This record gives sequence, structure tokens and C-alpha cells, in this order.
Amino acid sequence: MVSASTQHPEIIRTERGLTIAGTRITLYDVMDYVTAQYPSKFIRGLFNLTNEQINAALTYIEENRAEVEAEYKLVLKEAEELQRYYEEKNRDLISRLAAQPVKPGQEAVRAKLQAAKAKFEVRS
Repeated sequence: MVSASTQHPEIIRTERGLTIAGTRITLYDVMDYVTAQYPSKFIRGLFNLTNEQINAALTYIEENRAEVEAEYKLVLKEAEELQRYYEEKNRDLISRLAAQPVKPGQEAVRAKLQAAKAKFEVRS
């Protein structure tokens, strides 16, 4: 692990990218919520960070906005590519599983699941 800068020893560069020291939380995880304009207190609580850790992360992001955003866009692109790859790879398996008949004795559970799915789709 290498410190990302001497001014911010709380932010280190690991194989996962820019990371908050002492955690496995990357700045890209934090960026998801920063770009969605969540308050810092919410982000701190979500990731169980100290005030110092969240302040260091937000300060680093602000001071190095162009670099962090460029890396963040790259991370998002890679995540989308992985999602498409695995959706394509598992498409046949998922369709075969969906086509299987309900196992005996699970009719009530299946009906409850279908009702929950329908309720979720109505909310979406």
C-alpha cells in the first residue's frame, strides 16, 4: 500500500484503487454517494467511518477532483462491462431455471414470491 499523497496519508493507493487507509472502502464507493448528493453524515454512517476518515476522503476528492472523477468513470465503465459479460454468460442458465416447474410443496412459497415481485414492480 502506498500513500496517494504526502498531504493525505489517510488516502492510499491499493490494488483496488484509491482507498481510505485502514478500510477496504474506496473513494469510488464514496463517489457513488457524493455524485448523488448524499450528505457526508449519511455517507459516514453508511460506511461506518470516523469523522476524520470521511473528511479526509471528501477533502481528497475535492482537491483532486479531475483525477478522482477520471478514475471513477473508468471504474463505472469496467463494472458495466462485467455486468454485461455475466448477464450474457448466465442468460441460458437463468432462462432454464425460470422454466423449471414448481417443486411439489412449494406452491405457497412461490405464490408469495410472485406477489412480492408484482408489488415491487408496481412501486418501480
